[in-house]
Amino acid sequence: MSAARRGWRRAFCAVATASAGVLLLGTLAPATAAPSFLYGEPLHGKERAYDQAIADDIAANNHTMGSQIARVEGDKSTPETIAAAQQPQNVAGPDGIGIQATVAGIDVASYQGNVNWASYYSQGKRFVWAKTTEGTGYTNPYFAQQYNGSYNAGFIRGAYHFALPNNSGGVAQANYFVDHGGGWSRDGKTLPGALDMEYNPYGATCYGLSQASMAAWVRAFHDQYHARTGRWPVIYTSTSWWNQCVGSAQTFGSTVPLWVARYASSVGALPTGWGFHTVWQYTSSPLDQDTFNGAYDRLQALANG
Repeated sequence: MSAARRGWRRAFCAVATASAGVLLLGTLAPATAAPSFLYGEPLHGKERAYDQAIADDIAANNHTMGSQIARVEGDKSTPETIAAAQQPQNVAGPDGIGIQATVAGIDVASYQGNVNWASYYSQGKRFVWAKTTEGTGYTNPYFAQQYNGSYNAGFIRGAYHFALPNNSGGVAQANYFVDHGGGWSRDGKTLPGALDMEYNPYGATCYGLSQASMAAWVRAFHDQYHARTGRWPVIYTSTSWWNQCVGSAQTFGSTVPLWVARYASSVGALPTGWGFHTVWQYTSSPLDQDTFNGAYDRLQALANG
């Protein structure tokens, strides 16, 4: 059995043991046929069942960061806009001074499986957020390889949580996130956890909540994450979704770094409550790519708190 295959199986078994029933969420989407081969090796018996569970897991819960923004708003990025996004945008930072540098990064989820971190590092990527949880019933089976593997390859890394505000309260989801890898430590290589707020993959755009109720949900997550970790979370969103579903009901710009999604040639208008962005997700092709709005030492400062 290959090392890669042993690695994903150990990660899968660890998740299954720690979170019994997590991978049974395949009922949310039709099961797909288990592959006959994985990593070039034939599958038999229990191995095939494990692979079916992984396939069902990805089919049901592959709501990657920005997947619903791309679905609703579209991805208008081109090779030209991607190149432009990696240059300083001449927009102000927290001190009001124009930023003269950027740092390249990515974000990943179960869709990417086991990631070749050395390859991305050689391409100049220096930070990553990996999905760990969604709602209070899902954990990414590849999270251990993605989170620890990126760290070992030299990345500054963090975890993110895909919010389902109609599923359970903000406190419950913050606790679930921290309990399943979304915490923080002052080691200089760990970013604060990110809260992914975007269009509902299961129904109504704003999850059936009013702006006031959605803002209260975000506040509850925000406060509980701080209580558990000592850090405020990063918030990932698009301007269109945030202004529609949260608006000015509450603002978070005084405590929360903004990670904005816009797949075009510029960051554009920011969500209500923020005067500058910290991270920009500028394309979802061929995977989610991001720039940090500042130099590498500022990225380290974000990690160090």
